[in-house]
Amino acid sequence: QVQLVESGGGLVQAGGSLRLSCAASGGTFSSYAMGWFRQAPGKEREFVAVISGRGVITGYAHSVKGRFTISRDNAETTVYLQMNSLKPEDTAVYYCAAARNYDSSSVAYEYWGQGTQVTVSS
Repeated sequence: QVQLVESGGGLVQAGGSLRLSCAASGGTFSSYAMGWFRQAPGKEREFVAVISGRGVITGYAHSVKGRFTISRDNAETTVYLQMNSLKPEDTAVYYCAAARNYDSSSVAYEYWGQGTQVTVSS
């Protein structure tokens, strides 16, 4: 069983930056691909970014590529999402999740955090 706890959300002006963290406990952290997803009010949860277990491979949604960076520290069992040049349309609850395999589909993810709110004002 893997437990995930996100932090770092908040209110920021458009053009600003935030760094989200997701601390994991339980399981062997490096054996899981880690993903970030987000869900805006009235919309379905969508993929944001994914990183492989060793951190070698990363993938991004087209809407965030070039602005967001996913990284991980396996010694600290933490995954990060650095978000730059934020836009109002990035406003959502952001979730981290763990999967056995590198995947951008939410159905592949077994474990989920509780989410952290990111609000970008215009």
